[in-house]
Amino acid sequence: MKIVYKITYPNGNIYVGKDLAYDINYFGSANHAHVAQDFTLEEQLDFTLRKEVLWHSTTASDKEGRSQEPIATLGLMDRVGL
Repeated sequence: MKIVYKITYPNGNIYVGKDLAYDINYFGSANHAHVAQDFTLEEQLDFTLRKEVLWHSTTASDKEGRSQEPIATLGLMDRVGL
């Protein structure tokens, strides 16, 4: 299954990404140094992320899954800088 997902951080920052293999444990590849700068050490010790699947397909090819179309269709291109 191919998915487009949205990760929401406790401070409201949003990361949108794709997963062509659908691993429930995958939370994207955001730069950990940049994320750490947004939170104090105390905030980092109790940290909850939200992962929301915005689009999924069991029939899309890898090529279709790699395209930006699912993200564009959701109106997210400008918001995430893709």
